[in-house]
Amino acid sequence: MEKLISCCGLNCETCDARIATIKNSDELRKATAENWQKMFNAPEIPFESINCTGCRMDGAKFSHCDTCQIRNCVKEKGYKTCGDCGEMEACEIVAFVHKHAPDAIDNLKQLN
Repeated sequence: MEKLISCCGLNCETCDARIATIKNSDELRKATAENWQKMFNAPEIPFESINCTGCRMDGAKFSHCDTCQIRNCVKEKGYKTCGDCGEMEACEIVAFVHKHAPDAIDNLKQLN
């Protein structure tokens, strides 16, 4: 299993923002921005902001990472991921991600 798993359990290896950053691809940044604008009803996402190496990795972070409740909770509790928390499966903060990406829970369980 790949080990670039985000705080919430998403696989950073398959994230278009990370791939665009690693490949330095403005074409993929533009496509990702357009996709996220629709997906999150956030027309203000500029393609130039699509830079991220992963929320737990050194390097560039997407602007949302600074305000991400999930990432901030993990950091405040001194955990590596939500998988380290005994309340993960009942957590309302990460529930949205796990509802739409149930494989994220499996990723977290496989890390431990």
